[in-house]
Amino acid sequence: MYIKLGTEPGGIVILVVDNAVEGGYMAGEVARLLPGDDVRMYNYPNGDDDPSLEDVDGVVIGGSGAGVYDEPDQPWITRQKEFVEAVIDEEIPLLGICFGHQLVNEVLGGTVVNSGESRNYLVEASLAEIPLFEGVRNVVPVLHSDIVTEPGEGMEVVGTADYNRYFATRHHERPIWTVQYHPEFTPEIRPEYSDSWDESEYSFEASTATRTLENFSQCCQQRTSVSD
Repeated sequence: MYIKLGTEPGGIVILVVDNAVEGGYMAGEVARLLPGDDVRMYNYPNGDDDPSLEDVDGVVIGGSGAGVYDEPDQPWITRQKEFVEAVIDEEIPLLGICFGHQLVNEVLGGTVVNSGESRNYLVEASLAEIPLFEGVRNVVPVLHSDIVTEPGEGMEVVGTADYNRYFATRHHERPIWTVQYHPEFTPEIRPEYSDSWDESEYSFEASTATRTLENFSQCCQQRTSVSD
């Protein structure tokens, strides 16, 4: 089922894929922070079918407590891989976040492994000067242990961290971007993750990661305007 958060005839439609297996706040925050005339959510792990791409101008693949290698125990991951392939084939702008970053790269032939270390704090990253990162400072929040160790075919590195060379990627031809960090993680929802969140030397005051979502929405808008 879709949850429509706002509608304006003729505006852009962005679909947020919620991958929370047992509930969570992340995808809801993505939807809340995304500028858009019609933002929809679809929970994949608990959905009975695949979401429609009809009239969709952009797709965000959100994070998950599952790993891309959990496919045998999480059959929804197999369906979502096919869904991602469809999004890519139709050249719909696509943003992968954390699990989404890993899934998109794996779909394109990349490799994802468990690093053996859980990172739940603010880190410093080096981000390329591309439209997706306009106004995004180099301090971003992460919550993960899995990392991309080999990007997918056609994906180029646009962001690195001291522990991961493939921290953010984009496709050299198609409108595909992926980030390991969580642009939707803000101080407002940090209390919900008090048991897992660790403080670091950085402060949220130095982070403008949410701009990533605004910039992606703008990319969708520009692409829609060109196609019209």
